Amino acid sequence: MALAFSSSATIRGSFSEQNKVPQMGYFQPLDRAYHQPTAVSFSRRHSDVKPLNAEPKRNEAVVAAAATVAAPETAEKVEAEDYEKLAKQLENASPLEIIDKALEKFGDDIAIAFSGAEDVALIEYARLTGRPFRVFSLDTGRLNPETYQFFDAVEKHYDIRIEYMFPDAVEVQGLVRSKGLFSFYEDGHQECCRVRKVRPLRRALKGLRAWITGQRKDQSPGTRSEIPVVQVDPAFEGMDGGAGSLVKWNPVANVNGTDVWSFLRAMNVPVNSLHSQGYISIGCEPCTRAVLPGQHEREGRWWWEDAKAKECGLHKGNLKDENGNGNGGAHTNSAVVEADIFETQNIVTLSRPGIENMLKTEDRKEPWLVVLYAPWCQFCQGMEESYVQLAEKLAGSGVKVGKFRADGEQKEFAQQELQLGSFPTILFFPKNSSRAIKYPSEKRDVDSLLAFVNALR
Repeated sequence: MALAFSSSATIRGSFSEQNKVPQMGYFQPLDRAYHQPTAVSFSRRHSDVKPLNAEPKRNEAVVAAAATVAAPETAEKVEAEDYEKLAKQLENASPLEIIDKALEKFGDDIAIAFSGAEDVALIEYARLTGRPFRVFSLDTGRLNPETYQFFDAVEKHYDIRIEYMFPDAVEVQGLVRSKGLFSFYEDGHQECCRVRKVRPLRRALKGLRAWITGQRKDQSPGTRSEIPVVQVDPAFEGMDGGAGSLVKWNPVANVNGTDVWSFLRAMNVPVNSLHSQGYISIGCEPCTRAVLPGQHEREGRWWWEDAKAKECGLHKGNLKDENGNGNGGAHTNSAVVEADIFETQNIVTLSRPGIENMLKTEDRKEPWLVVLYAPWCQFCQGMEESYVQLAEKLAGSGVKVGKFRADGEQKEFAQQELQLGSFPTILFFPKNSSRAIKYPSEKRDVDSLLAFVNALR
């Protein structure tokens, strides 16, 4: 999906009880007068990238905080809130009221995730609030031509720019060269989705404190039946880093698909032409097909796989294991079959004997930085890019960089001997000591990790 930001003129005011809309399809704008989007000063607090409308043509830079028009500044610190309590308070609220609350609370630090399907309704709701709003989307490189045409129509209809997040070209090249263009038909879609969708999304969310999604409970009964209208994101991190740093809003969670379409028709907004061809849930071209009458909408996605767990990874926190635990947070002690991470020649894979030997050596030739990880862990996946970059910076510096998979059978050992509390845990083994020093912060960007290493090397 790609980061794009649109804005209407800033209007002050709050959502009043008189304007609550109890039913989809019968909405009126809030009491704030609505103005067509106009340019406002772009905040450089999170990025030094110029607004796109300052350039003669679209800026192709992949920057999570870039925008055509930025919303006004918000306070640096968001007041702590009980989001479970807020979700209950908003359980019976209309999508319009929920989006209004989200935009009011997070201002320039929230954006709408737009997939190119019926979630265009989110953009229409945002317009109706009269507040500034931002929109982003992911361009995987495998979308239907109709979806690209739809993106263009939406930009023109709302007078906004959608700023697209793209997958890393080197990663895509490596995947395609080693496994071919359609490997997902043979070994599942997760690896391709992680490269083309999850990692670009993670970069986008690093520039936000909250995001708005079009998830509905009726979309996928096996994975989305319990989503709240607002929650602390169980799988991704926001700009402040660490668990709990990102809030996820699902304004249409309690709305059924029929009512969404009634709303779209009533408001006369553009829609993806694939919908008229039998497509309901729309993703990448090779992994999406039309459904037959009576079939559930998600049956058109990854139709060759288990129908109960159809998630690409963007909402992986919805998935649960056999014990009912969400994949976004805690896991059982059993190892999970998942493609490995931190795969680069600059990072040494340590075995159990190798890490045990490191614990015994008091006079090693060079210091080591080691991450204890589990490949299924969203937070480990989240720091993969920065850890790989750190390894590149430290190559030839005299500091070795390694990784040790510490889930499954190794978890108890790691907890007892390696100070493992949660994944990922980062340890520094000094040159002249066997005692490992644990990295104490949840900030896992390259600069923070490098400062830790330089302070101890």
